[in-house]
Amino acid sequence: MDERESGLVERVLRGDSDAFGPLVTPYRKALLGMAYRLCRNWEDASELSQETLLRAFRYLRSYDPRRSFRNWMFQILVNVWRSSWKNKPDGAALREWAAANAADSPEEEHDRSELRSQLMECLDALSRREREVFLLRDIEEMSILETAEALGISPLSVRVRLSLARKKIRKRAMEKFPRLMEGGP
Repeated sequence: MDERESGLVERVLRGDSDAFGPLVTPYRKALLGMAYRLCRNWEDASELSQETLLRAFRYLRSYDPRRSFRNWMFQILVNVWRSSWKNKPDGAALREWAAANAADSPEEEHDRSELRSQLMECLDALSRREREVFLLRDIEEMSILETAEALGISPLSVRVRLSLARKKIRKRAMEKFPRLMEGGP
């Protein structure tokens, strides 16, 4: 934890709730992105990230300043998702994603939509635990140790789950979307 974060945490703990905003602002976008990748629905992702922020505020006294604040926030996010959000339906997720990432031409939009759909289907091949590790390690670019800390598992478990996740994604992509793996149009 850097000095800025440390000072903001201390201010919040002394009762200055206005210091919480600047403390979490650098992580809001990353939390929302991770939340979306977990539940694949922007509305649920927004609620999930808000609940994460509420719990971070509520449990800030339990935060260990020797740990990374960012990782602590991601740990809360994953725990909230595990306990409350993982079973919510996500039928509109791809439509929302497509609307948010509209292309210039109908052909470009079709290609982007097809690619997004293929990538999401590859992620669907993963178990909950593999998905969490894959998203934190490969998408959020956390280290093995940071991922282990955020999920409350050993670094060896991260490596094993990540290896399995990558193999499943490659296998699913080769089976379902060989064109995607070849890099062709």
